[in-house]
Amino acid sequence: MKKNLLSIVILALLIVNLVMTSIMMISVTGTNKKTAAIVTDIASVLKLELNPEGESETPAEVVSLEDTQVYDLPEEMTILLAKGEDGTQHFAMVKVSLSLNTKNDGYKTYGADIGTRQSLIESIITEVIGKYTADEIQPRSADIQKEILERLQSKEMFDSDFIYKVTFSKLIVQ
Repeated sequence: MKKNLLSIVILALLIVNLVMTSIMMISVTGTNKKTAAIVTDIASVLKLELNPEGESETPAEVVSLEDTQVYDLPEEMTILLAKGEDGTQHFAMVKVSLSLNTKNDGYKTYGADIGTRQSLIESIITEVIGKYTADEIQPRSADIQKEILERLQSKEMFDSDFIYKVTFSKLIVQ
C-alpha cells in the first residue's frame, strides 16, 4: 500500500512540475518577444546595423563557385576621366571581369554568347567610370562596380541578374 501511495504522490508532483514549467515557458516567451521588439526599436532609432558587414535586409543570393562562370573582357580599357580640381586630363586603365550565375535563367538566354555584346558592356563601363575624376576612382571603386552591375542588370541591357558581380582585376589611374 505504501508503494502505491508513493507512486501517486510522485505522479502528482510530476504533473504539478509539468504545469509549472509550461506556465514559466509561456511567460518567458512573451517577455522575450517584447524585449526583442524593444531592442529592434532602439537600434532603428540609433540607426545601428543589426546585420553584420552592412548586409541588406534581404541578403543577396550566394552563388557557389561551381555555378559561377567568369567572363573577362579580353582587352584592358583606357577610359578618359572627368577633369578634376587640377584641371588636367586623366585616364584610367581598367581590366574588368564579370561573374555569371550559370543556374540563372538569364544565363541560358544571354550567357553563352555574352561576348557578342562586349561592345555594349564596354560602353556602359566607359560611361560609368568616365563620370568620375582621378581622385574619386580609387576610394569609390566599390561604388563604381556596384553602379556598373546595376546598369548591366537593368532593362536597358540584360534585364536579368545572371551577372551578379563586377570586379576590376586591374585599375590604374594616371
